Amino acid sequence: MRSLFAAAAVIAGLALAPAVAADAPTCKIIRMSDPGWTDITSTNALAGVVLAGLGYTQDVKTLSVPIGYESMKNKQVDVFLGNWMPAQQKFIDALNEAKAIEVLNTNLTGAKFTLAVPSYVAAEGVKDFKDLAAHADRFGSQIYGIEPGAPANANIQKMIDADDFGLKGWKVVESGEQAMLAQVKRQQGSKGWIVFLAWAPHPMNNAFDLTYLSGGDAYFGKNYGGADVRTLARTGWPADCPNAATFFKQLTFDLPMENAMMGKILDDGQEPKAAAKAWLKANPAVLDGWLKGVTTFDGKPGLPAVKAELGL
Repeated sequence: MRSLFAAAAVIAGLALAPAVAADAPTCKIIRMSDPGWTDITSTNALAGVVLAGLGYTQDVKTLSVPIGYESMKNKQVDVFLGNWMPAQQKFIDALNEAKAIEVLNTNLTGAKFTLAVPSYVAAEGVKDFKDLAAHADRFGSQIYGIEPGAPANANIQKMIDADDFGLKGWKVVESGEQAMLAQVKRQQGSKGWIVFLAWAPHPMNNAFDLTYLSGGDAYFGKNYGGADVRTLARTGWPADCPNAATFFKQLTFDLPMENAMMGKILDDGQEPKAAAKAWLKANPAVLDGWLKGVTTFDGKPGLPAVKAELGL
């Protein structure tokens, strides 16, 4: 009889224990990309802190959007947290045609991405794309974009080439996110005129009094470039790495979270992983949803392992 009870206890224990992680050995290192955008730097950092607690190693490569997608196609990048849709539809169509990617989830809703001006410029009548041409001299016939190769820059150039809104002859100033925002800050200091790419989430919405321009639906989408941000994996990676894929399928963010993270990095000068650890320690409840059914790489319960990593 005692042996029967012992056997039952063993069986019950096995039923309650988490399943051994089914990830292949090659899944221990998870290769991700970052186009140099602070929102993706923030979300990559949050993911990286959790992955470290689970026993994975995150390898983030700084790659422009086109090169990042080509790297997924060539199986050199496993996961990307920054598929802004519909702005990146052209890239996704090509990747789908090549059967190169799988969509894991939508990690952010309520984002937006289009052209903006300082609100003092809007107060003088520039509130729509069609209002720009009449003030070409004050803008220097320039629109400030982000890093070279970004789809948004290509959208603006397409608009200029088509002479939509009378913008023939205007120039897209391609620079990184920080260089663009530094120019916005300089212009605001002297009440200069500037039109630039703006988006949410981003602490620029708190740092600057800005106005998003209407009228750009054909190039940026409805609702001021309203967007969803999706998590992509290279084809085959979720099947090889089902445990890690479960985490990424459950990894979601919101605008206040990303604004706070980006502010820690941009405004407070914190290192991204340090900012992510501080945010997670202050908001540990998010881990419950992110880690439901997720184990460490070696098959132990994931949630307590990550909390231990954070000192919770």
